[in-house]
Amino acid sequence: MKAIRNGVLIIPDEDGHFKAQTDDVLCYDEQIMQIIPAAEFSPSDADELIDAAGAYVAPGFLNVHIHGCDGADTMDEDAGALARIAAFQARTGVTSFLPTTMTCAFDSVERALVRIRAAMAEQGLRGARILGAHMEGPFISPAKKGAQDEHYILPAAFEKIEPYADVIKIITIAPETLTEKDFIENCRAHGIVVSIGHTSADYETARAAIAAGATHVTHLCNAMTPLNHRHPGLLGAGLDTEANCELIVDNVHVHPAMQRIIYHAKRGRNLIPITDSLRACGLGEGVSELGGQRVYVKGTLATLADGTIAGSVLCMNDGLRILRANTGAEIPAVVEMATRTPAEELGVYDDLGSLSVGKYADIAIFDEEFRIRRTIVGGRDCFVP
Repeated sequence: MKAIRNGVLIIPDEDGHFKAQTDDVLCYDEQIMQIIPAAEFSPSDADELIDAAGAYVAPGFLNVHIHGCDGADTMDEDAGALARIAAFQARTGVTSFLPTTMTCAFDSVERALVRIRAAMAEQGLRGARILGAHMEGPFISPAKKGAQDEHYILPAAFEKIEPYADVIKIITIAPETLTEKDFIENCRAHGIVVSIGHTSADYETARAAIAAGATHVTHLCNAMTPLNHRHPGLLGAGLDTEANCELIVDNVHVHPAMQRIIYHAKRGRNLIPITDSLRACGLGEGVSELGGQRVYVKGTLATLADGTIAGSVLCMNDGLRILRANTGAEIPAVVEMATRTPAEELGVYDDLGSLSVGKYADIAIFDEEFRIRRTIVGGRDCFVP
């Protein structure tokens, strides 16, 4: 048994929402075994004792929208790319993630899904867990393609994705382009979360998609019509419902004031911070690539040659620090957005997403500025700086 003491534990309260608690010791092996008062803990009971030295001890973060980092991309044919992404994600406190595909030739997307399926089955806990895939395109709108390649956009057809229903956990679609009236229902029946994004959908179309079972919005504010007092659009629908809304919290994609407005409009709930990072994340400034297109990185900004923003170079722990600063949310609330909220939506909260007895020992230890001191996945150290 291993144990962590002298930390501020982020754990669920009686209502399930996260709180900070001191003077407790977290005991674990592959799973969390118990959380006991420090006064009742005997150090001799532990094979390994970690002193958190006043740092926060929280469930590891979930990143449900990430294309790549550290020079690797989900679409890379190299089977080692996913392992490289997983290892880097652990450095940022992420213990589970969804490798995210691009709008490319569909056979390339299929090969990526096959690689993700294999990685899900063969994980050796050397980095963050791969829970499945987020399929961002090709079922999107050319008018709001963003950094996606318009040449490969296709009409949504469930038969094309059904062979990969065990892999795809989230799929981004533009509802105004749907010709299969039961596409959303079929996805939901196969356990796939339907997300609205890269879309020109008006408010009414977005609300209808949400009523049909779409529970998620891809990078709120980006690749959709802006909020207008007469035409609220998808942004208005996202704020006006309990849809879980992704937010790229790098202060590039969404202004700090808008992050704050969104946080208050959603009452601090149903928000999922994401990175939407590309292979350039972690590599510094220079020329990179996304979906076969050249990307130019300067500071925290990544763009195509025409100036279109092309994903981010954001790390999750930095994003959570930024989100806290912009919204004033307490650390437990910020952690809940990055753990419990996506875990519940993906249907994995029984296994991970909180520090609760019986769940995987997926743990992030960090300081007030979200600097990562240790990341543990399945009870094993995956990152210790």
